[in-house]
This record gives sequence, structure tokens and C-alpha cells, in this order.
Amino acid sequence: MTTTVLDATGLKCPLPVLRARKAMKGVAAGDLLEIKATDPGAVKDFQSFCETTGDELVEWREDGGVFVFRIRKAG
Repeated sequence: MTTTVLDATGLKCPLPVLRARKAMKGVAAGDLLEIKATDPGAVKDFQSFCETTGDELVEWREDGGVFVFRIRKAG
């Protein structure tokens, strides 16, 4: 299993999700995309993103003001 990391820190909504959507195209089914973001709105944005795409939000956490999301690509 491969994990691709996307640094979206400093970006405001909707840029973290838009960058993640683009990055997800290069992720194989079953692999993970890890996104780091600082926008508090990203929590709801990524929950909605996963509901829409069918990808799985494996976990999310906040670490010193940085939100870390791990999303497994569906397929």
C-alpha cells in the first residue's frame, strides 16, 4: 500500500479539497492520500468529499493547528 502526501497548509476553502481531488487521480485504488491542511473548514469539507466520491475517510486528527486527513481511494 502506498501513501501519497499532499501539503495544503495555508490554503483556504475550497483549495485543499480541490487539490486533493486532483491528487486522487494519481492514487491507485486501495492506496491512501494523506492531506495536511490548516483551514478548520477542511474537516467538514473532507467528510463531504468522501461521501460524494465514495472514498473512505480512514482518519483525521488535529496536530498543533494542522489537520491531517487520511483517505483511502475507493475501487
